Amino acid sequence: MMKLTITKVAGAARLGVISSLAQTGERTMEIPGCLLYTRTASPPHLTHDTLQSIAGVPPVTHVTLSTLAEHHEVLEEYKEGIGKFAGLSDTLLYCSVNDPVSPNPPGFNTNKTVSIWSSGGRLELTPQKFVSLQRALKADWIQCLCDGEVMAEGCSRKRARKSVDRSLAFLDECLKLMSENEALKQKVVIGAIEGGDLQEERLRSARETAKRPVSGFLLDGFPGGSVSPEAKLSLISAVTTELPEEKPRLIHGIGRPDEVLECVERGVDLFDSTFPYEVTERGCALCFTYQYQPDPETAGEPQRPVLHKEELSNGENNEEGTEDAEIDRSNITPYEICLKEKRFREDFRPLLQGCTCYCCRHHSRAYVHHLLTSKELLAGILLMTHNFQQYFSFFRSVREAIRAGKLSDLKDMIRRQAA
Repeated sequence: MMKLTITKVAGAARLGVISSLAQTGERTMEIPGCLLYTRTASPPHLTHDTLQSIAGVPPVTHVTLSTLAEHHEVLEEYKEGIGKFAGLSDTLLYCSVNDPVSPNPPGFNTNKTVSIWSSGGRLELTPQKFVSLQRALKADWIQCLCDGEVMAEGCSRKRARKSVDRSLAFLDECLKLMSENEALKQKVVIGAIEGGDLQEERLRSARETAKRPVSGFLLDGFPGGSVSPEAKLSLISAVTTELPEEKPRLIHGIGRPDEVLECVERGVDLFDSTFPYEVTERGCALCFTYQYQPDPETAGEPQRPVLHKEELSNGENNEEGTEDAEIDRSNITPYEICLKEKRFREDFRPLLQGCTCYCCRHHSRAYVHHLLTSKELLAGILLMTHNFQQYFSFFRSVREAIRAGKLSDLKDMIRRQAA
C-alpha cells in the first residue's frame, strides 16, 4: 500500500513523497507532481526510445479506460496487462475512467451504469464490467467508477446530489468486488469527489468517500462548467480541507501553470499532463520561465526569456499577417508560442533559450515551423519532447519553491507572464 509522507506545508501547499508505489515498495514520487499522459497507453507522438530522451519523466503513467475498454478481450487473452502490452512495464500505471482531453457528453449515466466513449462508440459500464476491465488492464492505481459528468450551467441541486449518491454506490460496489479478487484487492483505489458546483454536496462527497478504504482522492468535474475561477478555487479549498492529510489529492484537466499553482496553494498534489499535449496539438511550444530567482552559478549568463506580448502577436504587424490570420488562436495561452506563424520562418533560435531538451539542442524555431507547414510527423515529435520536458521541469521548480519558501515568488513570476 502506498504511503504519503508530508515533509513541508506552506499554507495549504504540500511538499512530500509518495513511497511504496510498487508491490516491491521501491518506487517513490515527489509531490506536487504530475503524471505522464498517454493516449491508448502510448505517450502522444513518442516512441519508448524518444521518451527516454526527456528529462524528469514522472514515475507514474496515466492511462485511460475510455481508450482501452474496447480492447478488453485482447488484454484478457494476453493476461500480462496493458503495461507490458504497451511497453510500459518499467512504470506504474494510473487508470482514470475518462480521458481529460475528451470529456464525455452528459446525460447518459444511470443508477446502474456509467457511459464512456471509445473510438467504437458508447460503452455502458456496470461495476461488474468495470472490475472485469481492471483485471485485464492490471493498473497499479485505479480511479473508481463514478458519475463524473461535468455540471453545465443551470444544473439542479437534485442532479448534483444524485452524482454524489451514485458515485458512492459505485465505489461501495467496486470495493466489494475488488476485495473478492486476489489480483485486485491490493490495488490502490482512488475515490472520486463529485457534487458539481454545490459546496454542500462536494463536502458530503469528500466526507463520505474518506470513510471508505481508498488510498487517494480525485477532485472530479472541475474543468469547464459555469462557475467562475474564484468560485472553483473556493470549492477546491473547501474540499481539500475535508480530506485526510495522509492521502494524495489528484485533479484532472487543470494544466496551465498559473492554474496549477492556484490549486497547489489549495492542497492539490497531483495533476495530469494533458496540457503539454494540447499545446503540441496546436502547433505551439511552451515558452515560459519558472526561474524565480537567479542561479548564482549562472549569474553572468542570459536568463530564460519572459514571454512578452509581442510573442503572442496575431500577425497584424507582420508582412504576411493575412496568412497568420488563418491560425486558430482561441485556445492559445500566454505560456506558449505558435510555431505556425510566418515570423518564425527565419528564426534560428531554439524554441526556448536555455532549454536542454533534444529539440532545443538540435533544432530551431524555423525548422519546426517548416515541419508544421509541411505537415511532417516529426513536428509533433519534437514539440512533444520539448513541451513534456518543459512541463516536468516546471513541477520540479514548484517543489523547489515550496522547499525554499518562495512559492509566492514563483506564482508572481508566472502570473506576470500572463499579463
